[in-house]
Amino acid sequence: MKKLLILQMRPEDEPTESEFETILRIGEIDKNRVHRIRVEQGKEPDVDLEDYFAIIAGGSPFDVSCPPEKKSDAQKQVESFFNHLFDKVIPNDFPFLGACSGNGLLGNYLGSKISRAYGEPIGTVMIHITDAGGKDDLLTGLPSPFRAFVGHKEACDTLPQNAVLLATSDTCPVQMFRIKNNIYATQFHPEADEGEYIVRIRAYKNYGYFPPEEADTLLKEIKGVKTPYSHEVLRRFVAKYKSGPEH
Repeated sequence: MKKLLILQMRPEDEPTESEFETILRIGEIDKNRVHRIRVEQGKEPDVDLEDYFAIIAGGSPFDVSCPPEKKSDAQKQVESFFNHLFDKVIPNDFPFLGACSGNGLLGNYLGSKISRAYGEPIGTVMIHITDAGGKDDLLTGLPSPFRAFVGHKEACDTLPQNAVLLATSDTCPVQMFRIKNNIYATQFHPEADEGEYIVRIRAYKNYGYFPPEEADTLLKEIKGVKTPYSHEVLRRFVAKYKSGPEH
């Protein structure tokens, strides 16, 4: 039986474990059908697409736009791994969903400039579905706009060539896009909820996403926030491909 491959790239254990469990819960994923790889650890793994029905890539504190000389060995390993992975995923139109860092890595691979022009502070924004997005299986029938969690220092400046823009926001023009039929990327976090963001705010308060003294304020601002429609994006992705890729 083929499995879902979940790729993680956070060096910090607590938010990594929280992210993994949240992806499983929000995505309604059977843990027995999951293979998980922490890409930032150890030797670059070799991925055989024949073993999987789809791939989900989570977030990280790494910035693609960071000058090469300032990138850690772990970040360089992550970027190398994903470049090799996309060499296989894109020609095969293999089901892939990259969230936040997964979005930046895919956009960068496809030639989009990644910069800090459209960063969004930790919190939520309203996601607007485009006309094309309204026809996509992951978004059709969802209200526009819908609320989603964000928190990123960089983003795609422009839509990658040959990509379809599926969603946008007032502060970040490329919130979700699709390549071919089965390759997706979101700048927002479809897996995130209040509990997950509590963990991230505490873990990353000294990472430059926000002034550390604002952590308590951010925790209060997300209290009770619900993002059911962004969660639906993740659930639909898993449901669409668990019986086999669509081409």
